[in-house]
Amino acid sequence: MDQQAPIMTMEDRTSVQAITRGEHRDPFAFLGSHAVTDGLRIRTFQPGVDSVAVVDAASDEQVTALTRLHPDGVFAGTVKGAERDFRYRLRISRNGEACTIEDPYRFGAILGDLDLHLLAEGRHEHAYEKLGANAIEMDGISGVAFAVWAPNARRVSVVGEFNNWDGRCHVMRLRHGAGIWEIFLPELQQGSLYKYEIIAGDGKLLPLKADPFARYCQHPPETASIVYDPPPYRWQDQSWMQSRGAGSQRDAPIAIYEVHLGSWRRHPGENHRYLSYLELAEELPAYAADMGFTHIELLPVTEYPFDGSWGYQPIGLYAPTSRFGTPDELRHFVESCHAHGLGVLMDWVPAHFPEDAHGLAHFDGTALYEHEDPAKGRHHEWGTLIYNYGRQEVSNFLLSNAKFWADQYHIDGLRVDAVASMLYLDYNREDGEWTPNEYGGNENLEAADFIRRMNELVYKEEKGFFTTAEESTAWPMVSRPTSAGGLGFGYKWNMGWMHDTLTYIKTDPIHRRHNHNDLTFGLVYAFSENFILPLSHDEVVHGKGSLLNKMPGDRWQKFANLRVYFGFMYSHPGKKLLFMGGEFAQEREWNHDNSLDWHLLDDPLHAGVHKLIRDLNRLYRDCPSLHQLDCEPEGFQWIDGGDVENSVLSFLRRGRNHDDCTVIVCNFTPVVRNAYRVGVPFAGTYHQQINTDAWEYGGSGVGNGIAVESSPVAAHGHPHSLSLTLPPLAALIFACPAQGLGSAEPQKED
Repeated sequence: MDQQAPIMTMEDRTSVQAITRGEHRDPFAFLGSHAVTDGLRIRTFQPGVDSVAVVDAASDEQVTALTRLHPDGVFAGTVKGAERDFRYRLRISRNGEACTIEDPYRFGAILGDLDLHLLAEGRHEHAYEKLGANAIEMDGISGVAFAVWAPNARRVSVVGEFNNWDGRCHVMRLRHGAGIWEIFLPELQQGSLYKYEIIAGDGKLLPLKADPFARYCQHPPETASIVYDPPPYRWQDQSWMQSRGAGSQRDAPIAIYEVHLGSWRRHPGENHRYLSYLELAEELPAYAADMGFTHIELLPVTEYPFDGSWGYQPIGLYAPTSRFGTPDELRHFVESCHAHGLGVLMDWVPAHFPEDAHGLAHFDGTALYEHEDPAKGRHHEWGTLIYNYGRQEVSNFLLSNAKFWADQYHIDGLRVDAVASMLYLDYNREDGEWTPNEYGGNENLEAADFIRRMNELVYKEEKGFFTTAEESTAWPMVSRPTSAGGLGFGYKWNMGWMHDTLTYIKTDPIHRRHNHNDLTFGLVYAFSENFILPLSHDEVVHGKGSLLNKMPGDRWQKFANLRVYFGFMYSHPGKKLLFMGGEFAQEREWNHDNSLDWHLLDDPLHAGVHKLIRDLNRLYRDCPSLHQLDCEPEGFQWIDGGDVENSVLSFLRRGRNHDDCTVIVCNFTPVVRNAYRVGVPFAGTYHQQINTDAWEYGGSGVGNGIAVESSPVAAHGHPHSLSLTLPPLAALIFACPAQGLGSAEPQKED
């Protein structure tokens, strides 16, 4: 084989000029190898090099030197007699140093017709395996396949340190019909930084864009995507994954510890830095398990640019935030949680995304992921953009993401943020600022359809996985199956219960009799959905103060109010969620820039609340009547919900076995009430399980000892009753005589 000097046609000259300006519409049609009459013509664009030669890949021998066609680095030549399958490499020389590289433009198409068809139709459940940066092998060569959806772009290039961020070097191939651009970069290393350089349809050069499917990103404020596709993680949690389904059912005890990883605990000796995923794996699961929680819920860990958003304005939905380490280190954290018997839930934000220039906003120069119409496409209050759920490629981006976290990170469930903002076209909008749906209503029908599809997908594909809606309106059947006309969530946050009961507990006890309905109203609708009772991060920010500082009275009464409130919460129907710091009565409002105040545990009052939460969690888990029928009306019965004057509530919780029941009495005033009679269903000894006024919790020690005998005195429609001493601002929990408590131990004498 020998060299033949290329003949420059007018078409060649036009193409060369377009290549050097980065304006060629189809560089694969010009660069790389192309059959000619007497062999193969090879062209390449190598800015800044002195010379280029073609090398036989099999023998590593040079077969021809290429001729420079343009000063900016376009080289070409013909290898006479070469067949179409001739495998070659390029030997380039720069400043006297030579190296041999693969030519990206000699490789064929990456995505198959079926993948393109499914992606275009929005039905590719594993879109993350095809789009983004994926390590693959082509023609026996390892490298990275890049693919990105940008149907309205004039040109898309992948840029990075490997090409000096020069968008002319690696212009991608457009797969018409799907609007996807792709290129294979051979021998590219893991850890390489990259972005997409996009020229919009009108010729405007856009700001460099991060990869929507990036698996890893630079630590903010840096914004590049990172090639990260190592060998599959070697999971060691198979036993957990096989059995986790039992822990997500409506009859299971679910007690969730909500955590912001950046402020749960920080490293005091190293400039107050974040703990890493690896350090968190050593500390957080052991702590949460010791406290008796069943699940940890993480505020969003998908990559986000602004610390103050706490993750609720994500840029990289497929990338765990690099603030705490690598993706595999997050996997290790999840695995550690599973080893400690804890499920891992993740706050997921498919409702909106920020307008940062390197993100999804006007990704290809058009409103691609968002609605063009600001009445549908923008949250003015939050300064964010709303996904266009009616666009099949966009809904597929989100559906695939839900599956990604389940598949790739063994996440056990998603808490979907801001569902109400998705469901209503007039959410936080005045008249004239929103456009009705096709039937004239305010429901976002496309968003509702997306939500149903998401829930159907994850419940069908992921055994034991469950979803929770943060939904604050009366939208019907949020946590009912889609087959019955519901949205398909497993659970819904009970925002009404949270709002009403906090309003009540913040009221001075002397006035509580006027607000009694705030405690009882939640039972009117308690079983209309599968509810979680949330005391979340939203209640301890933005000037709302901590849970403790919402409480009225002097310091002792503040703690007593908080303890009785926790006792009421844990005995009320519904699964439980508590934001970090609440378990030891953090005094100051939560600040995402600071660690929790762990030193407060040296104070007996704080330590008492800490012990109370541990004991409540364990009682809730061990006592079937406190969780089996959390979502069923048969699991709750008032003893007396109407003692307004005394601000006392008494009720029964029942398990599937009718004889399994628990008696709860809550006194919401600082007055000790003696000989307070409460009707009960059975004769016998009622063992005290919890008295929130016990000395060990920081209380006054008023109570009834470890057990109380019933009397054959009818009360509240029951043939027997208990004569109790009600401690001030306290909840009492008693096991009925017939109840099996498993490993629960009666509380010791006060």
